[in-house]
Amino acid sequence: MALPEFRNRLIMSAVKTGYGDGNGKISERHIAFWERRSRHVAAVIFEPFYIDRRVRELPTQIGIDSDDKLEGHKKLVDTVHKNGALAIAHINHPGRMANPKLEGNIFLSASEIECPNGGKKPREMTIDDIKAVQNQYIQAAIRAKNAGYDLIELQFGLGYLIAQFISPASNKRADQYGGSFENRLRFGIEILRGIKRESGLPVIVRLSGDEMYEGGIKLEETIRIAKLLEQEDAGAIHVTTGNVCMSPPWYYQHHFIPKGKNWELSKKIKDVVSVPVIAVGQINEPEDIDTIFNSGSADYVAIGRALIADPDFAGKYLNIIKERIRPCSACLTGCLGRIKIGKTLQCEINPLVGRESEEITPAPSKKNYAVVGGGLSGMEAALTLAKRGHNVTLFEKDKLGGQFNFAPLPPGKFSLKKQIEYYRNEINESNINVVYKEASSEDLIGKFEGVLIATGSKPFFPNIDGLENYSWAEILLNPPKNKNVLIIGGGSIGIEIASSLVDHNNKVTLVEMLNEIARDMELISRKLNLTKLINSGVRVFTNCRVTRIENKKIYITGKEEEFVLNDIDICVIAAGMRPNTDLVEKLNGKIPFYLIGDSNQIGDAVSAIQSGFFTAKEL
Repeated sequence: MALPEFRNRLIMSAVKTGYGDGNGKISERHIAFWERRSRHVAAVIFEPFYIDRRVRELPTQIGIDSDDKLEGHKKLVDTVHKNGALAIAHINHPGRMANPKLEGNIFLSASEIECPNGGKKPREMTIDDIKAVQNQYIQAAIRAKNAGYDLIELQFGLGYLIAQFISPASNKRADQYGGSFENRLRFGIEILRGIKRESGLPVIVRLSGDEMYEGGIKLEETIRIAKLLEQEDAGAIHVTTGNVCMSPPWYYQHHFIPKGKNWELSKKIKDVVSVPVIAVGQINEPEDIDTIFNSGSADYVAIGRALIADPDFAGKYLNIIKERIRPCSACLTGCLGRIKIGKTLQCEINPLVGRESEEITPAPSKKNYAVVGGGLSGMEAALTLAKRGHNVTLFEKDKLGGQFNFAPLPPGKFSLKKQIEYYRNEINESNINVVYKEASSEDLIGKFEGVLIATGSKPFFPNIDGLENYSWAEILLNPPKNKNVLIIGGGSIGIEIASSLVDHNNKVTLVEMLNEIARDMELISRKLNLTKLINSGVRVFTNCRVTRIENKKIYITGKEEEFVLNDIDICVIAAGMRPNTDLVEKLNGKIPFYLIGDSNQIGDAVSAIQSGFFTAKEL
């Protein structure tokens, strides 16, 4: 069934928002989020809609399992239609990947095989179960039709229920839904046929080009599936990568994953089918879109996180909007990171994600403000103040970017440099006066009407006898080679320093006072880094502290023992950060001031930028 006419070749991909209130209905935050992002794309694929409340992935997920939710769906569809975009309902059943933390959830799959990486053991579906679930899919598609959606997207990939039937690793059935290739495809094909028959809507089928784990579905089999979908008159094939259970870094397109692999797979599929193909995965720069189209890798591109970071990304690519793109660096900190810990979708570089109604407004009166500190929080605050009409002077003692200049240095994080470059360029092209010096109270008192203190944080250096020569994160600027290095502190800073140092053939030992390391890292980054450290032979001591240093000897005390490390060449301190509030006492009572970013409370880049933005927005 042919696709309807698209106004361009850019589609917004499905992203989970967490903006619901738990009843499965569409909220005003949903409406505002997708309204803002549907102004220039051809179509929007909304977040996965659950077809049974008992198989939710998130407690706040949107449902399409009952007619009482249709009013919200109609409002959402009408909103994007008014912007000229088509509306695509993504319907899915997670099977064994339903959230085990949600009370009332059930766990079904092709066979009684649990995810090796966690989750509850599923019940093997009976024939009655299969027919019931297939009907849930079909009824959901009928509701989508009644709500005004233009297309359906059906998930055949990423390790969800239909993929659990397709993969021989999760399907050990001996009936008509297991065994042969045709039998393993039967469950999904019957759903596809039923949706087309009962709803009359074109259906996009999403596939994993490669599940990226040994024993998973590989490209050769995916091509067979794609050819079968072509015979079944699928509207388009949307090619992704990975498996939510077995290969999460590929599923989430983590920044450790090489950009472009998805596009290579989509090209191989496009070369053998005549139906339109959609490419997805780390498409976050205009050059990525050009590469995909110029190479013939796809007919359309699906853009997700780039539209989170910059709602006007599509309009800027199409030269409708003549502004700099606010870049997505695939960091996952605000999107996946916040969702994983039960919060709402946010973004490291865009503080208005999920708060689209809170746009910047002109200040009632122009004032003179100083911002002290040119890190992310300070630069965001300075730009926001200037946009509101204030006169702004930004003081920075070194170079713009502050401590975030260290963020792109660890392996796999070079893309974070885009954020620093974006802010520097925005500052340079604004009317903000940048003064490169460490601001004193004399520079501020009597000269400004208010000060935003964005001086960030300072490393905490523990009181250890003999601790004299040591390094901090600046060691990454010129990493040593072939040395024995001790890192004191096993939080994210210590882990990333260790990850970088082992790449330079250093022998690394890490000592942490608490009972675990990397506790403050985003979950995918944590797993990837810890696996790397284990494979690199990094020695890790938890529940231990360094008590004394004598030359190259390090004395360590654990819960039940004391021991000595010999021949340590370099000691790195990564024992945490403390807010830098040196200016507070000097300004207190003499000029209004506002603490923002890490100088107010230690956090990550998401909280730092939000702090600068929302403080400046109200001044």
